[in-house]
Amino acid sequence: MRRLLLEGNKGEPLRVKLGVDPTHYDLTIGHAVVFRKLRQFQRLGHKTVVVIGDWTARLGDPSGRVEARKALTAEQVNSNAATYLDQFFKIVDREKTEVRRQTEWFDKFTLADTLKLLGYKTVAQMLVREDFSNRYKSGTEIYLSEFMYPLLQGYDSVALRSDVELGGTDQTFNLLVGRELQPIFGQSPQQIMTLNLIVGLDGVKKMGKSLDNYIAMTAPANDMFGKLMSLPDQTMRSYFEALTDVEDEELDEFDRKISEGSINPRDIKLRMAREIVTEFHSLADAQEAQEAFVRQFSERKLPTDIPDYQLDAPKNIVEVIVSAGLAASNNKARELIKQGGVSLFAKGESGESEKITDSEFTVDVINGAILKVGKRQYLRIKA
Repeated sequence: MRRLLLEGNKGEPLRVKLGVDPTHYDLTIGHAVVFRKLRQFQRLGHKTVVVIGDWTARLGDPSGRVEARKALTAEQVNSNAATYLDQFFKIVDREKTEVRRQTEWFDKFTLADTLKLLGYKTVAQMLVREDFSNRYKSGTEIYLSEFMYPLLQGYDSVALRSDVELGGTDQTFNLLVGRELQPIFGQSPQQIMTLNLIVGLDGVKKMGKSLDNYIAMTAPANDMFGKLMSLPDQTMRSYFEALTDVEDEELDEFDRKISEGSINPRDIKLRMAREIVTEFHSLADAQEAQEAFVRQFSERKLPTDIPDYQLDAPKNIVEVIVSAGLAASNNKARELIKQGGVSLFAKGESGESEKITDSEFTVDVINGAILKVGKRQYLRIKA
């Protein structure tokens, strides 16, 4: 990698590959870690190649999962890929990106081609992959088609003659398969660069939608800022490194000052949140979000942009929370209530809050009353 970057690639820009999984469409800021690295390569004059896994989506990749992922239809894959790319190009330069689809080469594959590809790996080698190994030891089924995924992803590198492939640390095995296949087809082995996965809002497990500990790339600036400020202090360094351009020397200085107690970690976190929100929105949006956050939490005032909720008749508190989109399900809403995370300001901003502890509570039609759900979500009753 160092030689390719410093000495060049025979006068040609490097072809830097990223495989895109089109089985989901709502990306988190965790995905942006790899996107930002691609952008760095672009700025150094190299070519980024994005591969839409429209063929492997029909098989399912079990990476990090205890069960195989269900296959998708071609329509679902195309719809997801389009939404994915819309978010992807908010960070990566569209003009400097080559977008390819696996169907370009795999639709031409014959059974003989497939069997030949299978012959380059043994079952024992496949079981080295951690998630396969864990499923095998636990007795969870592994379908033969799943063993094809690393080989197919690896063959993508052959088809595209990639020089470098990027991915999260959970993709190391698959990326290495491409590196191993290329010499078999007469190509130089690609270099691989893996990036650490950032933890989610709990500060422990990796960010993911299934764990409900994520921040969406499309989240409004205020919401994104608030969630970033809710992160445990120990996560700040990794977020700075993965999602901002703040230099290591300045981060070292932050660590020193926090260690000696000469600075409030909250001030560092405000900087972190502002830098990251600027990345996904704008500096003006980030500054406005910071002002709103400080106003709400430091001055103990309610936000100014509380959305209205039309209420024509008394309604159960759980129904209100779910219908307003403040909880994903009735069970989630009841859990929030049970944990003391729901309050009602019956007199609006001028009154005191009443904590709702009973999921059978009825919300009366009181124009201007404010409902607070969780730490950052509000709605204003409109009669």
